[in-house]
Amino acid sequence: MKYSKGPGLEFRSKKTCIIKNKILRTKLKQKEQAIEEQIEASARTELLLTEEHGYLEAEPGEVTTEYRQKQIVENVDITSAAKRFKLDLQFGPYCFRYTRNGRHLLLGGKQGHVAAFDWVTKKLACEINVMESVHDVTWLHLETMFAVAQKDWVYVYDNQGIELHCLKRMNGVTRLEFLPYHFLLASGSKDGHMAWLDISIGKLIARYNSNLGRISVMTQNPSNAVLCVGNSKGIVSMWSPNSHKPLAKMLCHHQSIMTCTVHPYGTYMATSSLDRSVKIWDIRNLAGPVSHLHLRSPAHRMSYSQRGLLALGIGNVVEIYRETSGDFNLYLRHRTARNVNCVRFCPYEDFLGISTANEFSSLLVPGSAEANYDAYEVNPYQTKSQRRETEVKALLEKIQPELITLDSTEIHEVDVPTYKEKMEAKKKLLYIKPKPINFEPRRTKAKGKGGTAKIIKTKKILKDLNRREMIETLREEQKETMTTKTENQNKDYGVLNRFVSKK
Repeated sequence: MKYSKGPGLEFRSKKTCIIKNKILRTKLKQKEQAIEEQIEASARTELLLTEEHGYLEAEPGEVTTEYRQKQIVENVDITSAAKRFKLDLQFGPYCFRYTRNGRHLLLGGKQGHVAAFDWVTKKLACEINVMESVHDVTWLHLETMFAVAQKDWVYVYDNQGIELHCLKRMNGVTRLEFLPYHFLLASGSKDGHMAWLDISIGKLIARYNSNLGRISVMTQNPSNAVLCVGNSKGIVSMWSPNSHKPLAKMLCHHQSIMTCTVHPYGTYMATSSLDRSVKIWDIRNLAGPVSHLHLRSPAHRMSYSQRGLLALGIGNVVEIYRETSGDFNLYLRHRTARNVNCVRFCPYEDFLGISTANEFSSLLVPGSAEANYDAYEVNPYQTKSQRRETEVKALLEKIQPELITLDSTEIHEVDVPTYKEKMEAKKKLLYIKPKPINFEPRRTKAKGKGGTAKIIKTKKILKDLNRREMIETLREEQKETMTTKTENQNKDYGVLNRFVSKK
C-alpha cells in the first residue's frame, strides 16, 4: 500500500505463524493491528491535503519551452510572483544551499562573500567577508549554524556571522555535505581525503584517503546517507564512514564525470559527462541506465526536484526536463548572461535557484516541489520554541554512523558470519567444560562390602581425575594460541618491522 512502511501484511502474518510462544504471538498480533490502524489513519488524512502540484500546460500548437519567466510571473498569484527575484553580486562565482524546509538561503562567493537570509521575506540574517576563497557552503541541522569550506580549513558560523569552530582536521576541502539524520558533516578534499565529523559531540568519526585524486563531484543519497563521488575515469563510487573501500562502483561513462545528483527519494541518480550525455540510473539495483539524453553541450550542474524534475546547467542556459511516459522531455528553458555555476531546487517551493559569477536568480518552475509537507519532519513556519523542540527530538533520534550501508534494510537481518563465529566459540567452550560425572555405584548385599563413606570417596577420586584432564586440555589450548602468536610476531614485514608491537 501507499502508506504502509516496512514489510507487508503477508510477511508479518507468516512471521506470526512461525512464533510458537502464545504470549509473544498475541503481542505481535496487537502490533500488527496497530500498524494497520496507522496505515488507515494516514490514508484518511489525504482528504485534508487540499494542495496539489500542477505543471504548465501548453495550448495546441505551442510548447512550454516558449514561456519566459516574465510571462509566468504575470499569470501567478502575488505571493508566488514576489518570490521571483534577482540579486546583483560581485564576488562570484557563487555556490548556495537551501535549508531542508526551504525557507532560508545561504550564499558563498569564491572571493570570500558569505550571506545567509530568509529568501521569502528577504530578511538578512548575516553578511560577512571571510577574506579567503570559499569553495563550498552548507547548512547544518538548523538555520542557526552553517559550515564554510575556505582556503585551508572548514569554519562553522552561527546565523549572526560569528565564528564558532575551526575544523583543522578538514583541510583543503572542496565539497561539503551534511547528513541530517546522523548529524554528520562530510567533506571531500583536493588531495582525495574524505572525512565525517559528528557535530553533536565534535568527534571525527572517520578520515581516510579515497585514492581518487581531487574530489570535485560529490553528492549524498538522502535515503541511506551514502556519498556518491565521481572521478575522471567515468566511475561513480559510493562511500560510507565504516569502510575504507567503496561500497559499490558504477561505470557510468567512458569519460570524466562532470556532475551527478540523486533523487530526494533515493531511487534514481543522474550523471553527466564530457561526451555531452546524461544518464539516469536506478541505484536501488545498480543496473544499466534507465534513460539516456544527448545534449548539444556538456551539463556542468544538475539538480533533482521533489517531484522528479531534472534541471541541467549547460553553459549559460538552464534546461529543465520532465519525465513523461518513461522519457525525459524538455519542460522549461532559461538563458542567463554568464555561465551557470550552481543549480538547486528549493524544497516545498516551486522555485529553482541558479547562480553565476555576478548574480543569483530565483526561477518559477510550476510543479517542481511537494505541495504538502509534514510539520513533524520539516516546518517552514516554525517558531523558536518549535525549533528548539525539533533540535532536541532530532538529537534523541540520531542514527549512529555504523548504520550507514548501501542497503538500508540490512539492519533488519541477522549478521550470519558473526553469528556463526559466536556459535563456534560457544561450542568450543562447551567442549572444554568438564564433563558431568554420572557415578552410580553397584549395591552389594554382602555385609561390610559397601557403604556411604566408600561411595563419597570414589566420587571424589573421579572428580580429581576429571579436573586434571580438563587442566591438561586447557594447557594444550594455551600452547596452541601462544604458538600462533609467536608465528605472527616472527613474520617478516620488511622495513615495517619497527612498527610491529614487541609484546
